[in-house]
Amino acid sequence: MEESMTYLRESFALPEVDIRTYSPATLAYIGDAIYDLIIRTILVERGNRSANSLHKEASAYVKASAQSALADALMDELSEEEQQYFRRGRNAHPASMAKNASMHDYRRATGFEALMGYLYLTGQMTRMIDLIRLGLERTGGTP
Repeated sequence: MEESMTYLRESFALPEVDIRTYSPATLAYIGDAIYDLIIRTILVERGNRSANSLHKEASAYVKASAQSALADALMDELSEEEQQYFRRGRNAHPASMAKNASMHDYRRATGFEALMGYLYLTGQMTRMIDLIRLGLERTGGTP
């Protein structure tokens, strides 16, 4: 994955940016997308189904309450640096809140997404996948 990130940055002449300068909202923005892509990939690779069926199943894994549960399940596995990125995301003050989510779940989900964004942008895809797999196992199984 590190090579893919390097290739992406070189292909589009993206500047090197210190990850610590990204806001928690920015990390959560990209983290939400990459987590959603991983869940969708798992579902699609398990068999061809209608897009509606795939969407409904994916939604169960990417909603705030599910991400909050993943965060709870992973806390003891996170390094100090990973915990810092989670806390930064969790403690950020969102401009809006998702409907059908408690403030507690929404904030923890934002922390989880910020952690995913940090791992993705630093090229730690293997670590991210391992954490997602472990979290899904601990919260009731993989999609």
